[in-house]
Amino acid sequence: MSAETSVPRPRESDVDISDSALFKGLLSEAQFAFAFLDPDGRLQRANDVFSDVVGVPAERLAGRAPAEALAADLAQIVTHAVQGVVESDAPVTESRVRVRTPEGETRHWSLSFSPVHDDTGELRAVALIGMDVTESRQTEEDLRRSEERYRSLVEAQSQLVWITSPTGTVVEDAPQWRAITGQGLEEYLAHGWLDVVHPEERQQTEEAWKEALRGRTMFEWNYRVRTRASGYRHFEVRAVPIIRHGRVVEWVGANTDVTPQREAEEMRGRLTDQLGAAALRTARLQGATAMLAEALTVEQVVQVIIDVGRTALAADRSAVALLDTDRAALKLVNGEGVPEASGTTGEEIPLSHSSVMTMAVNSRRPVFAESPESLKSQLLEAGGDERVLANYLTNSDERAWVGLPLLAAGRALGALRFSFTRPQKISQEDGVFLEALAGQCALAVERATLFEREHRTAETLQRSLLPDRLPVIRGLELAQRFRSGSRHVQVGGDWYDAFVLQDGRVAAVVGDVMGKGVKAAAGMGRIRNAMRALALTNPPPAAVLTGLDRVFDATEEEEQVTTLAYMVVEPVTGEGTLALAGHPPPVLVSPQGTAVLCDAQPGTPLGWPTSRRQFRFVVPPGHTAVLYSDGLVENRKRGLDAGLAEICSVVTEAPPEVVRSPHMLLDFLVDRMLSGYEQDDDVTALAIHVPPATKSD
Repeated sequence: MSAETSVPRPRESDVDISDSALFKGLLSEAQFAFAFLDPDGRLQRANDVFSDVVGVPAERLAGRAPAEALAADLAQIVTHAVQGVVESDAPVTESRVRVRTPEGETRHWSLSFSPVHDDTGELRAVALIGMDVTESRQTEEDLRRSEERYRSLVEAQSQLVWITSPTGTVVEDAPQWRAITGQGLEEYLAHGWLDVVHPEERQQTEEAWKEALRGRTMFEWNYRVRTRASGYRHFEVRAVPIIRHGRVVEWVGANTDVTPQREAEEMRGRLTDQLGAAALRTARLQGATAMLAEALTVEQVVQVIIDVGRTALAADRSAVALLDTDRAALKLVNGEGVPEASGTTGEEIPLSHSSVMTMAVNSRRPVFAESPESLKSQLLEAGGDERVLANYLTNSDERAWVGLPLLAAGRALGALRFSFTRPQKISQEDGVFLEALAGQCALAVERATLFEREHRTAETLQRSLLPDRLPVIRGLELAQRFRSGSRHVQVGGDWYDAFVLQDGRVAAVVGDVMGKGVKAAAGMGRIRNAMRALALTNPPPAAVLTGLDRVFDATEEEEQVTTLAYMVVEPVTGEGTLALAGHPPPVLVSPQGTAVLCDAQPGTPLGWPTSRRQFRFVVPPGHTAVLYSDGLVENRKRGLDAGLAEICSVVTEAPPEVVRSPHMLLDFLVDRMLSGYEQDDDVTALAIHVPPATKSD
């Protein structure tokens, strides 16, 4: 038994590679390139495939170094590989080369080099084996390009692709996601994606994801994600289950950054809101301007301002004050005082006292206090009493204030005050709107103040042309009502008169000089004076109208139109005569409340050639005759015929006590006939009442 314990070398094959027949058969059948090189790197044998690859006949390769027979790049690869095998006595594999065929086609080959030993273990040669990998290389290249295209497409669409297990557990890294969120790999793999979802949306997002996992349905959601910079971006996510053989093998999802779209939508929304608010403010200002244009008196202007404050500004309280320059104070037109002004409790606020309104007037600029703190700061700076102000803020429910000066040509007319029971943010656009509103209100106040002053003057002038009082006559009771319709502060032409004639009878007349202004008033004065003179000289109505026609021709212009109703009545009995010059007929009211229109011919206005006629007109005891101007029965919406029918109908609605009193009857008629209509003309009415006969009579 041998004592040798070493492991014997494997038995080498008895095949001799120098056997040319065997070698030639092997090389000719092989589908790969094959060559032998000696340890010095010279080619010894090569098959036809190798010869075709390098483009050199096999007989020209034997005994030559690679640099002498092969292309430079291939020769360099072979030389270095052989040296590596010789030095390491180990194979060198996976050397890739690219070869162009005689037909111009590029082929890719994979070369491997292996050591070949003899029986003694000595390196005898280096075997080169080459495999044509063109097709597999092309497949790899196509796959690489496909992946690059897919990656580029995903990146171009701002998409983050991710994969989870069938149970929703993250199993692969998503570098793009982590680059955005700043998460580490371990944090992300441990459901870290939920940690960066906005807290307000995390619970709903997690529940929706679990529901999709249970139902194996597409997961579509959107949420905000915290970024590395601690801000949030909007993402839309869509994930689908990959199902094979009826089972979910994985989930593939993509997150799309939609922050630019969301920001654009929000910007469009803000712009739309701003444009809508601007249009609304413009419409409100136009509406306020239209209403202010129709307001003639200060009272009407104030009411419009209150309505605008309530509707356009949503103000809880509104106040208007006009400036009294002589007293250096603001006088409240409405409201119950300005409580934040120290030392003021009534309707007058000295300009020396600090308040929202006085600050606006003194500075000629709007005052905006969006909170109690802002009001306190501004009023204290203006010299307000801290104790009074603190007491007001403690007990008041007002929480925001606006003070606007009323300026006309730079001159202060007063101020507006709007208050709110909630803090109110006043934007720059709101400030522009409020200043424009204050400008319109100032113009309306100035116009209304001028109107009232001129209207009082006009009405005083008009009333000065009418009798101071009616005569008191036994057996006859007279009453009159005059309501000016001087809408445009011009004197009207309506007039009435009643006086006792020399024979004891009473002359009563109601006239109407068409037109407005001083011209109409002058004409009214002339006709009234002429009528008195004619009646006192020759009282019969026909004679008086005939005389007035002559006066009219001599003193009045042709285009002037004047109408009147003139009657002479006997006290106690009511016997009388009547003449009309184009005037509405009188109404005779019985004690029972029935009304009858006088059927006398209306005649023509004064100055028109005609033969004047008079008619018997009796006012029996207990009855009342009413003479009136057309303003009582006619207006833009009601014609004369309809008005005459309506006045008779209104009389029937009067209570008995009203019918018995001429004063109450006139009030009743005027109120009812004007109710529901805009008065656009003077209204004049004269009642002649004959009291019922008594036993003493």
